[in-house]
Amino acid sequence: MNMAPDGPMAIPLWVNGHAYLTVTESFFDVIDAQTGDAVRRVPLCGAAEAAEAANAAQAAQPAWAALTGAERQVHLTALADALAGYAGHFAKLVRQETGKSEADAAAEVDAAVAALRGSVAGEPGVVAVLADAGRPLAATAELAASALAGGAAVVVKPSPKAPSAVFALCELSARAGWPAGVLNLLQGDEAAIDGLCASPAIGRVAYAGDAALGQKIGAIAARHGKPFSAREA
Repeated sequence: MNMAPDGPMAIPLWVNGHAYLTVTESFFDVIDAQTGDAVRRVPLCGAAEAAEAANAAQAAQPAWAALTGAERQVHLTALADALAGYAGHFAKLVRQETGKSEADAAAEVDAAVAALRGSVAGEPGVVAVLADAGRPLAATAELAASALAGGAAVVVKPSPKAPSAVFALCELSARAGWPAGVLNLLQGDEAAIDGLCASPAIGRVAYAGDAALGQKIGAIAARHGKPFSAREA
């Protein structure tokens, strides 16, 4: 699905249980940390795409919250099992986009699997989950798993520097039989974050990663009156 015919393959969004194609004015090149080559692109989305993802999560959240905690954990465990089955593939994506060693990339995948298998349940609602490129897969999984276990639906917004493993995780959720709309993905940078924070469907914003970036995101959330939590990844 090449939305940018003059460059590398573009990674779409994930909305309501399927890949969501959009055409934006600009793209962000995803760089192979070892070669310096642009290997993928992500669309730099804004308010319209943020609304699509947030509204899908809002529509799916009541049915997800109506499940018992044990039933939600069955879905989370199924996704953990699927991720473990493709651990090598996910580790390669993490390593390529972050420059981590093989051991560190494998450890990150293991951490994501562990988070999905058992996480302290958060509160229901609709949560925007953001992470930087430091631990793109593990940090996203840790924040999202807690929200999902508590009955929340989520919109994840990975760093445009390292988006591939998170998108692949969303694809796996569909293969694992997840209800559509419970897990969504928005691509982009500051405009996408602003669009999420502006959406009435988003109840709160959670971030993991570099503290300086967290302060910037927190200021955007505060401007839109959204509860915000941050932690170092």
